[in-house]
Amino acid sequence: MNSRRFLKKGYTTGTCAAAAAKAAAMCILNDEIPITVSVTLPSGDSISLDIEDTKIEENSVTCAVKKYSGDDPDITDGILICATVRKTGGGIKIDGGDGIGRVTKSGLDQPVGSAAINSVPRRMIRSAVGEACSQNDYDGGIKVIISVPEGEKIAKKTFNPRLGIVGGISILGTSGIVEPMSEKAILDTVFLEMKTRRSAGDSTVVLVPGNYGEEFAEAEYGITNAVQCSNFIGDAIDYASDLGFSQVLIISHMGKLVKLGSGIMNTHSKYADGRMETLALCAALAGVKDFFKILDCVTTDEAYEIVRDTKTIDILMDRIDMYLKRRTDLKIGAVMFSKKYGVIGKTSDAYRILGDIKWYIS
Repeated sequence: MNSRRFLKKGYTTGTCAAAAAKAAAMCILNDEIPITVSVTLPSGDSISLDIEDTKIEENSVTCAVKKYSGDDPDITDGILICATVRKTGGGIKIDGGDGIGRVTKSGLDQPVGSAAINSVPRRMIRSAVGEACSQNDYDGGIKVIISVPEGEKIAKKTFNPRLGIVGGISILGTSGIVEPMSEKAILDTVFLEMKTRRSAGDSTVVLVPGNYGEEFAEAEYGITNAVQCSNFIGDAIDYASDLGFSQVLIISHMGKLVKLGSGIMNTHSKYADGRMETLALCAALAGVKDFFKILDCVTTDEAYEIVRDTKTIDILMDRIDMYLKRRTDLKIGAVMFSKKYGVIGKTSDAYRILGDIKWYIS
């Protein structure tokens, strides 16, 4: 299995918003209309984006950047991300306008009532506008309003309404870059990385869905060779068997791993969700009287607060263990964690596999 071409990367709505805001700030501060602007990504790298349109009014400037998703099949590809900037008394203030959702439920990145502009994009916007102010020796304040003309329409095709984000899309991104999500390309990459690990002599493969799991595996257990399998947990388990691994350990945040408790082995939301339904079932089996309240939770972290002092997680891990062992004859285990509480559950074989890994690392 070979990836025969490099897929083009794109940039997030957060990066677009930061670029539009910087361009508008540059224009209002020096009366020049920028054609391109450079913004700094969370990694420290820089990226230049074209400015599609600039509208100058008496007390404000609005700039727009066209979202580019590369080879990722992203619903926001091609839409305009706009930023309106005006001078204020002090500080850099950020809010959402037309087409930007508002948070109506707790447990999300932003508090209830705030515009659905996540923390990393907010930092990028603030940094980009700050650069424009510094370059123009301006020490006053700037108000930034992010808007998306097509946002309300597009949001109906996303999970935002279910999450309690109403009126538009969210401004997202943790790296500033959109990694291509072609399924075949991801599966090819997963297979090749696992094949490399096996060729190097590894008999145990540690699978993590993404960056959270990888970072947790290293911080908690000192594991530095985990393989990111994205949403394709079932396929990665099959590859482990095909390649001759003897053990598989999955380390995942609760938001992904809980789906395995209903036998969902591709955890992408477009195939299935079932997180709250699975947790509610386990809570009911554990005798939790208010188990039905879980169905109204926005995140699994919120749901965990309802069940953390019950047998719910034990029942969930037993169900995950059952479905994993139905999938493969290999020795397989899973570790589930939350950001707030750390490790919150392990399957039966996870303890032994972790012991073997600890011995190998030491």
